[in-house]
Amino acid sequence: MRSPSDHHAYPTHWEADVVLRDGGTAQIRPITPDDAQRLVSFYERVSDESKYYRFFAPYPRLSDRDVHRFTHHDYVDRVGLAAIVGDEFIATVRYDRIDGRGMPAAAPADEAEVAFLVQDAHQGRGVASALLEHIAAVARERDIRRFAAEVLPANTKMIKVFTDAGYTQKRSFEDGVVRLEFDLEPTDRSLAVMRAREQRAEARSVQRLLAPGSVAVIGTSRTPGGVGRTVLRNLLDGGFTGRVHAVNHAFPDDMAHLEPEGVPAHRSLRAVEEPVDLAVVAVPAERVPAVVAECGEHGVQGLVVLSAGYAESGSEGRDRQRDLVRQARSYGMRVIGPNAFGVSNTAEGVRLNASLSPQLPNPGRLGLFTQSGAIGIALLSGLHRRGAGLASLAGIAGISTFVSAGNRADVSGNDLLQYWYDDPRTDVVLMYLESIGNPRKFTRLARRTAAVKPVVVVKGARHTGSAPTGHAVPTTQIPDATVSDLLRQAGVIRVDTVTELADTGVLLASQPLPAGPRVAILGNSESLGLITYDACLTEGLRPLPPRDLTTAAAPDDFRRALAEALTDDACDAVVVTAIPWVGDGNAGPRDGGGSAEALATAVREAAQASGRGPAKPVAVVHLEIQELAEALAGTGGEPAPGTRRIPAYPAAERAVRALAEAVRYAHWRQEAAEPGRVPEYDDIDEAGAAADIQVLLAPADGTPGDGTGVRTGDGKADGAGGGTGEATGVRTGDGKGDGTGSVPGDDAGLGVELSAADTQRLLARYGVSVLPALPAPDPDAAVRAAERLGFPVALKPTAAHLRHRADLGGVRLELGSETELRRAYAELTDYLGRPEELGLVVQRMAPRGVDTVVRAAIDPAAGAVLSFGLAGAPSELLGDTAHGLVPVTGRDAAELIRSIRTAPLLFGWRGSKPVDTAALEELLLRVSRLVDDQPEMVAVDLEPVVVAQQGLSVLGASARLAPPPPRTDLGPRHMPAY
Repeated sequence: MRSPSDHHAYPTHWEADVVLRDGGTAQIRPITPDDAQRLVSFYERVSDESKYYRFFAPYPRLSDRDVHRFTHHDYVDRVGLAAIVGDEFIATVRYDRIDGRGMPAAAPADEAEVAFLVQDAHQGRGVASALLEHIAAVARERDIRRFAAEVLPANTKMIKVFTDAGYTQKRSFEDGVVRLEFDLEPTDRSLAVMRAREQRAEARSVQRLLAPGSVAVIGTSRTPGGVGRTVLRNLLDGGFTGRVHAVNHAFPDDMAHLEPEGVPAHRSLRAVEEPVDLAVVAVPAERVPAVVAECGEHGVQGLVVLSAGYAESGSEGRDRQRDLVRQARSYGMRVIGPNAFGVSNTAEGVRLNASLSPQLPNPGRLGLFTQSGAIGIALLSGLHRRGAGLASLAGIAGISTFVSAGNRADVSGNDLLQYWYDDPRTDVVLMYLESIGNPRKFTRLARRTAAVKPVVVVKGARHTGSAPTGHAVPTTQIPDATVSDLLRQAGVIRVDTVTELADTGVLLASQPLPAGPRVAILGNSESLGLITYDACLTEGLRPLPPRDLTTAAAPDDFRRALAEALTDDACDAVVVTAIPWVGDGNAGPRDGGGSAEALATAVREAAQASGRGPAKPVAVVHLEIQELAEALAGTGGEPAPGTRRIPAYPAAERAVRALAEAVRYAHWRQEAAEPGRVPEYDDIDEAGAAADIQVLLAPADGTPGDGTGVRTGDGKADGAGGGTGEATGVRTGDGKGDGTGSVPGDDAGLGVELSAADTQRLLARYGVSVLPALPAPDPDAAVRAAERLGFPVALKPTAAHLRHRADLGGVRLELGSETELRRAYAELTDYLGRPEELGLVVQRMAPRGVDTVVRAAIDPAAGAVLSFGLAGAPSELLGDTAHGLVPVTGRDAAELIRSIRTAPLLFGWRGSKPVDTAALEELLLRVSRLVDDQPEMVAVDLEPVVVAQQGLSVLGASARLAPPPPRTDLGPRHMPAY
């Protein structure tokens, strides 16, 4: 029972589960008065030496006064946190706010004294480092900016905790005590330290699941069949090198072994007299809590829960799934599942097949993660058929490790990315995902992993708008096209089908990356060569004219042609095409050496000989020569050590698509090696914009903060206009108008849609000027506005249903005189409605150019996204819009502009003059800076932005402010909350 302490309510949001250095887990939460006995028991288990280090004197026990002091906090000036495993404290940390003399103080004092105590049995697990991250985040929330700590010189472990944290610090020595002072503002180094620790801990937690020394299958049936017995059989058949135990409460008391397997049989895990590292749980869902408790008490490190009946079955199942994760974490265990298919590890020293797959995958360089058991078994089966090599030799489509996580309530794709990042046995990561629970973290981890090895992803459930049944994850408003762009920016190779996932993975695992898009094509069929040529053009590659070896070509002809292509500086990759030989049987027409095995040998030898020059990828396209694919993969016999394996495809389109993905990925790798930078602009007034935003958001009732026309949540203006008249155009998640549907609304109703004047002022703080427009409630006002702005002018409506709809005849341009303006005014009001319905404005004509649209929006899950496209039909009808995560670099901005399909219109298409893309890039960078610096700016819409040959003009702008959604990627490391 947790109760509030002295003054403030218990801060539930400070609770967190964390992964420790050794891969175990712990809960961190505030200490409450109800923890008195836990604190006393914890202190009794701490050694005298650790107590001495904490209190600088012998301190054998805590007094009642101590216990009260250490358990009663106001959660502002005095805060204590505990790390807990099971129901026991394993470490504590507290801070006390102090003044400049080191005496207890209250705000506005911004310094606090911090002290730790870690149980000896848990020292070295990274507990203190995790607690420091969390207590620092709490202190910052309470406006404490600096910690001070006094440590005895002999307490080197604690000194190292502080010095390694990466904060800016000052160190002094006085009266035999080391005094450390450090600022709590996160630095690049502290963030890097935190993320490195996170990676090591989460990778270690996965490694413990994938390389156990012993496994217990709980729920093994007495008779053949059933899930538990099947997994047990698969473990044994796969050659698991550790110990295996069968557990079932229904086993007879006198049953010592399960036959015919000969595995030790136990009625309870308690009866196992040795450590168990991994438990495979295959019991009905209602019995799982008792099994989890038994595992936790026995010291099991992780669970693979195959049992169904959880979140995939409805609300009751979701509650059961939540309880499962909480219970497992309370014992420091990680969970794969529930409703999982299982895990495999082909390492020779492990050979783990704790899954429902009937055979252990053959070893190889592919790491495979799926959120679907059906997709998992299909992928394993398909890769095996493509040629998995021999047990003693890694195959072309072999697996290093495999995880099918089911509902992925705990262990997710993010954890596997942490593990595979520096796993020496994995060269390529393949992932089938149906939901991404933490997109910010996923893109961060994927970008880091993709910098060293390819990450290939298939995203299922792309168009449902919600997470699949069983996946208890936050939803995102970002549509699939935007997700695709963000993954590509992170270096992820996104493919559309499971077949493409395997095709691309096999090529990347067996071939070097291409240096460019130039492709040589050779083979014994002119028609197949032309098909391959067309496929290359479709994928954006640059194929050379196909070389036809004729149907009479023998293996030696292929060898010579391939060798020549691989040494040709004019190509970066080679596709070999082959059709069956014309003749009797498998014999070739000239030398009797035309068998599939002979051709495979010729291709491999030519590829191997090319090692003297730059490595180039080779792929083979064959029509109805399955023996060739098997021979190239090495399944027909064991080739010599170091022999290069070549991927084979039954269709040119599949081979070329895989090759094209490799080309694009190689280009990304080259670009990522020298990342761009976010430029600084001297004219940006970040502080002024922040002050404006604070005023605009200050009122609790949503009324204007400064009386200058803030729009409320209903989108209706509070004044008669002014400025552009375009400030109502914030798009919501209906996807209308922007081709993305990604600009979020404000679900809590706390945000404000800004007036034109406020929007212009905020944009101006970042060097973005909007072409002035003046309201025209009647013809005379329109004339006065035109005279003020200067002819020629444009007359246009601002009503929501007509804005940006020139196709409806609602915009009149190049009005050069009062007569023309009055005529246009009369036509619009006669045709479209009364002036008050139209909201007409007059705007000075901008130089002619290409109409574009620039938008930025914050998605609560993915973060700030910058979007660019051509205004009108290209973005609205065709969805031709590019997206990038904020902040964008100069290189990102240039790529964003060039990545849309209609980009040629900006660069002189059909003889037109190129427009000023440099000015456009600068605009994108300034908008990116705005939403990155000011997270309350949840939506910005610039439309249209007319880009001329020299300069650009922003004709319409709107913006929305709201309290920013919480960032899940900048605080202390923690596991997803349940």
